Amino acid sequence: MRALEFKSKIKNNQILVPTKLQSELRTNGEKDVRVIVLVDDSDIYDDLIFQQTTQSQFLKGYADSDSIYDN
Repeated sequence: MRALEFKSKIKNNQILVPTKLQSELRTNGEKDVRVIVLVDDSDIYDDLIFQQTTQSQFLKGYADSDSIYDN
């Protein structure tokens, strides 16, 4: 197997193959392919890191004397 790498977008639940690569994928019959889709999840990861950092920084500012405000 050989790899063809390209960036694309998912539109209407379809992955758009760049025109310049379409000719390499054309075949008269069936051709087996292995597909790996890497989805950019940096927004989700950034939100998770922000939430974890915020929690840990907030708790660092908590002192035993603050317990009078609990309840």
